[in-house]
Amino acid sequence: MKSFVKKIVYVAFIGIVSLFSSCQDEFEDVNGGNEEQTIQANSATASLIEKTTAFDGSYDDVVDESSCFAINFPYTVSINGAAAITITSMEDLQSIKVTLAGLDNGALEISFPVTITLSNHSEIVVENQEQLLELAGECVESSVEDHIKCIDFVYPIALFTFNVDNQMTGEVVVESDLQMRRFFSELEDDQLVSISFPITLKKSDGSEIIVENNEDLHMALSIAGNECDRNALNKEILDAFLLACQLEVREVLRENLDSTDQYFESIMTFSQDGTVVIGGGVSAPLTGTWTSQSTNNGVQLTLEFSALVDFSMTWDVYELEPGVIKLYKDGGNRIILKKRCDVDPVEEIDPNTLRAILNECEWVIKKVKNDGEEVRRLLGYGFQFMADGTVTLSNGVEVSEGTWEIGLSSQLQLALMITMGTEPGVSFEWPLRELTDTRLKFEVPGTDHEMTLLRVCNDNADDGDVVEIRNIAMDGPWNIALYKEAEVDLTTSFAGMDFDFSSMYQVEVSLNQDPIETGLWRVVRDSEEGLKCYLNFETDGDLLELTDDWKVVSITSTRIELKDDSEEGNLKTLVFEKP
Repeated sequence: MKSFVKKIVYVAFIGIVSLFSSCQDEFEDVNGGNEEQTIQANSATASLIEKTTAFDGSYDDVVDESSCFAINFPYTVSINGAAAITITSMEDLQSIKVTLAGLDNGALEISFPVTITLSNHSEIVVENQEQLLELAGECVESSVEDHIKCIDFVYPIALFTFNVDNQMTGEVVVESDLQMRRFFSELEDDQLVSISFPITLKKSDGSEIIVENNEDLHMALSIAGNECDRNALNKEILDAFLLACQLEVREVLRENLDSTDQYFESIMTFSQDGTVVIGGGVSAPLTGTWTSQSTNNGVQLTLEFSALVDFSMTWDVYELEPGVIKLYKDGGNRIILKKRCDVDPVEEIDPNTLRAILNECEWVIKKVKNDGEEVRRLLGYGFQFMADGTVTLSNGVEVSEGTWEIGLSSQLQLALMITMGTEPGVSFEWPLRELTDTRLKFEVPGTDHEMTLLRVCNDNADDGDVVEIRNIAMDGPWNIALYKEAEVDLTTSFAGMDFDFSSMYQVEVSLNQDPIETGLWRVVRDSEEGLKCYLNFETDGDLLELTDDWKVVSITSTRIELKDDSEEGNLKTLVFEKP
């Protein structure tokens, strides 16, 4: 495309083609012949010819960030304020691309003034970065950036112009992209031009296409335009990108089946030795291999995992944006990965670590959801995981028993597997989603099953605030002085009720000194949300509305104020006072 002018033969038009009085087909026969079909100047084919013969400024996008122009050699740049680098060739630009691909944040500065060549092959001097950015912005706004960069015309080519009577009025022999581009850009919208076929097109891989007519020309240029972007990468740039940082999984599509939920936010770590590990935190790490290769169809990445079929394939790299790589394969297969230089490389998680954490203390249920529905009756219940593989679930009085183990789920994620026949709400393979010193979160991808547990060691006896709140609460009885949902006051629903908080996490509710209900209560410290008071009444009456994990706002010897932000966004307020 970037042919230099060796000889210009430019024969002036004998006349100007008149405006046609009726709508034209894109290809108009001249005197009934097929060899001299004409192209209207404002047709899609004429537009493809202009895009193909435009000056290709994409080769230095890494420097000027615009395909509409390129900076003429030589010029100098610097990266992150380091020593100046003189750019004199395509090889120098390639080195810049590789360097920047391997950096998390690479700031490149150009030394001005520089001379640039525009898409119409004209040259201008740019004095500063602001002027360069303005030109790049104009390019995007005018859609000039849509070049066809991977196919060229082979010159010379003869062009003919015609008048309204289908008489040839002129002949032009063009010998370069510059001449072809100027010829078509100077035509009026309604002018007609014919190409002397056959002509030859040369693809970026060196192969040639013989074109016999306008229809074939339109198709060849259209196909080339779709293939161009896939040829912009090479193996060296891809490798530098993969090895620079960790990559986070954002989308996985295999044979048109969306498996994103299963792998979302998993971390992939590519290593120089050809290994790749996926997992980290949410998944059991799995190790596979990777290789990259340049082909006639672009750059490809081959991933192989013995137990991960969704990733195991030779992928076409069809897009590499700043911080994002997109992989594609025919048949509805796609993977999108995001660069994450801020996270640590994936490391093997020892299942024994999770076993030890579960054995050490009690784990209190903060939330359980089955198919998106919260199982509120289990709020505040406590798990005890024993070393012999048995597990209990208790509200302080009633105890359910079952078994537990740590292993890989059916989706190859590190999971807590609970079997408890009397409590189906927790009997699942629970893939680990989050692990901290004080909290465990599990999720079953694609099912809306989730469970969050809080760590409670020695019944929080070492936490002075928790102990103080418990002692005050057990010095009852208490009445509800205020219960509001948003601005709706529902206090009267609990008029005359006495609440007695006792040990073993039990709260008894009486009306006129007659017991009417018992429930669960416990005070814990949530590492993320502060001091919490869990209330759980398994009833269908008004007391059910009090079932929640309440935030402790304030407490005195005669008053306890609790609040909660519901999932619907309504603030609830609950105040206990001594009678």
